[in-house]
Amino acid sequence: MAVLKKILIANRGEVALRIIRACQELGIRTVAVHSEADVDALHVRFADEDICIGPPASQQSYLNIPSIISAAEITDAQAIHPGYGFLAENAHFAEICETCQIKFIGPSAETIRLMGDKAQARKQAQLAGVPVLQGSGSIDDPKEARKIAHQIGYPVIIKAVGGGGGKGMRIVHTDASFLNAFMTAQAEASAAVGNALVYIEKFLEEPKHIEIQILADEYGNIIHLGERDCSIQRRYQKLLEESPCAVINPEIRQKMADAAIKLVKQVNYFSAGTVEFLLDKNNFYFMEMNTRIQVEHPVTEMVTNIDLVKEQIRIAAKEKLAYKQEDVKICGHAIECRLNAEDPDRDFIPSPGKITGFNVPGGPGVRVDTAVYTNHVISPYYDSLIAKLIVWGNDRPEALARIKRALREFVIQGIKSTIPLHIRVLRNAKFQSGNFTTRFMDNFLK
Repeated sequence: MAVLKKILIANRGEVALRIIRACQELGIRTVAVHSEADVDALHVRFADEDICIGPPASQQSYLNIPSIISAAEITDAQAIHPGYGFLAENAHFAEICETCQIKFIGPSAETIRLMGDKAQARKQAQLAGVPVLQGSGSIDDPKEARKIAHQIGYPVIIKAVGGGGGKGMRIVHTDASFLNAFMTAQAEASAAVGNALVYIEKFLEEPKHIEIQILADEYGNIIHLGERDCSIQRRYQKLLEESPCAVINPEIRQKMADAAIKLVKQVNYFSAGTVEFLLDKNNFYFMEMNTRIQVEHPVTEMVTNIDLVKEQIRIAAKEKLAYKQEDVKICGHAIECRLNAEDPDRDFIPSPGKITGFNVPGGPGVRVDTAVYTNHVISPYYDSLIAKLIVWGNDRPEALARIKRALREFVIQGIKSTIPLHIRVLRNAKFQSGNFTTRFMDNFLK
């Protein structure tokens, strides 16, 4: 690893700490950047160097590109790892890194831009021979859009071209409600990502959300690391993920993995990435590609014993993949619960504040990714993630028993958390069967 001696982490919280740990094990020095609100954060404490880059608000700190680049230049960092969120899928930031001769740990700016445009990503999937749902390209004329929706057949979903995480997204069941939904989606997309363009797809009522983790180097070597079932979500935000999917058959699993690799080849992708699909019975369709490490990457690490963050760094250092496809073995079952500072009994209202008591679970097969500690303050300025609880079991029943046990051991006092909600979900018979869909939480929360 002589090529990269120092990496700046352009992020905060548990993902920044996760990257620091990988760097330390690779013998790479780290630079933490932080806002004024995060001066006492663990990623600041455990990095080799730290620099304050601005006030608490993200726009003035973690999204402040000139400040981050200046911090990298001042500390002589050779590379920047963006983590997830913030600037992780910002093609402009990746370009600036390249211009400043700082390695961006991720794919090329061109690929980020291409796959960040959801309509263009659909087109690339089609060119690669990957199944896509019936739909349109980018469109801004509401009357023309309604004609297309009518041709596709209701229900349809309107999606922001530059969106993600449910922003600029509306489901429409009739012609009568289409125009209002279209304009609302455009306005929301414009406010969220500065781009009012949307596209239309056929809407599947009860699919599974399955994603394939891939690793690709700059020499054309590509492997997949199995799938994750991310169907447990609320308002398009994932709450719980597991690997492998409990009910997918081996033939469909292989076809989805092959499709993911076809798309990766089509767009000349390198780094870690995720290709997301909707699975409707035995038919699957491309949804989008995430050009970064995912929040839920630990479940894949638990079942493959491959450190995805280290592999990202090695790829950025222009190393060839150390693994061939036959080296990847899926062993056992892993489940992750995202524990957020929210009150599920009050429509998931955020619950910032001081954590007055904090105890993490332990024992065989239990992993907790967090940057929280007793007396840590959950800030209202950033996302509400407190911790990720990940467990591994020899099989799904053992993993379920283990995560329920671990949740009972997990103590978070002083603020509300989603621990009680996760316990209820895990006890649910439909969830335990594995035959749940993306509509699970809608029905569960009624």
